Amino acid sequence: MATSKAKRGIPGISFVQAQGGIEEYRLDKNGLRILLVPDEASPVAGCMVTYHVGSRNEAIGYTGATHLLEHLMFKGSEKFNPEHGTALDMLLEERGAMINATTWLDRTNYYEVVPREALPLAIEIEADRMRTARIVEADRQSEMPVVRNEFERGENLPMEALDKELWAAAFLAHPYHHSTIGWRSDIEGVSIERLKQFYDDFYWPDNATLTLAGGFDTAKALNLIKREFGRHPKAPRPIPPMYTEEPKQEGQRRVVVKRSGAHMVGIAHKIPHALHPDMPALLMLSHILMSDKTSRLYRAFIDTARATEVVVAANEFHDPSLFQTYVTLAPKMTHEKAEALVLAEYRKVVEEGVTAIELARAKRAVRGAVAERRDGTYALLSSLNEEIAHGDWTRFVTLPKALEAVTRADIKRVAKAYFVEDRSVVGYFVATNL
Repeated sequence: MATSKAKRGIPGISFVQAQGGIEEYRLDKNGLRILLVPDEASPVAGCMVTYHVGSRNEAIGYTGATHLLEHLMFKGSEKFNPEHGTALDMLLEERGAMINATTWLDRTNYYEVVPREALPLAIEIEADRMRTARIVEADRQSEMPVVRNEFERGENLPMEALDKELWAAAFLAHPYHHSTIGWRSDIEGVSIERLKQFYDDFYWPDNATLTLAGGFDTAKALNLIKREFGRHPKAPRPIPPMYTEEPKQEGQRRVVVKRSGAHMVGIAHKIPHALHPDMPALLMLSHILMSDKTSRLYRAFIDTARATEVVVAANEFHDPSLFQTYVTLAPKMTHEKAEALVLAEYRKVVEEGVTAIELARAKRAVRGAVAERRDGTYALLSSLNEEIAHGDWTRFVTLPKALEAVTRADIKRVAKAYFVEDRSVVGYFVATNL
């Protein structure tokens, strides 16, 4: 915990709240949110900037912009660039740092895990590229083929290809319609001017959260943050809102993908956003359906040699999303039989509920997953980052208790509420090489 002196004694930085060993501050000048999770005994420290922008903030013509910008923002900034011999990745990697970035539907992050003595450099680099990243045409031309190759690799994975079609069918108006990597023609055709506009729309301190975890002194870290990030003003105009809501779905939708790969069935149902009170029960239901060898869909498909893989996910996002099940079919198993079997298992939960043993087993599994969120500096940063993207970082602290409170009645209730045919999408991947 930061000392009370640190909480009171940093002019220009306001203490907001503390929960579960995590402290929130605000940089008064520009609205940058700061989360600190100090462990002064740790020899390493992590720095992550989470921008509240992802593919949900894109539109046709510049889908994939957030991800392409991620590539460009590693090319250099005003102070850190190859021409000056200060390439940011080189400076950090020679100090033994882990450095990377990730883009997703609701957020983008840039992070470093470094020896604690290198944390000031990481903070300085992230502050510099927040507003002085070099977004130039030469770098767009060199990185576009790299991003396009990523797109093509995804197209060659049956589950990823089917997943893209399911989301596109499920969301007609909401930007979850398009995948984070974007559509090929947008990747190839987006102009550097459009990317610069996107950068200038969203990459500001009042649209970001800076998280530090591990070995650092709180007062020194806050002073350093004030010096480096305090150079930037707030966004000169309001951050563009994402106000599109998906209209009510009024009937099941179906998609078919035919290409080389493996036969597969995907089933998706509409569920609410991550902060909705039903989400803990939906997460527990996903574990009961598919987690270990005792779970329902494992017994129904893997034990009986009807499938080679089953994946279940209750997706947690900022906006309403999908509960999904994917089944990779074994030889002689048909798409129709696999679909019917999944839906039969769903109906059993709706009509009969789950057993006390199943719920206890799921809670044990979830406890392990929750514990892993604090297993190392990067795990902590990454897990906090997702809760920031959901809209409330304190869920990192409160979710374990909410999961423990889930009852059998809760699971039966949410299954009945969300396993509704008219709000579902079914997809078949038909392998043309088999």
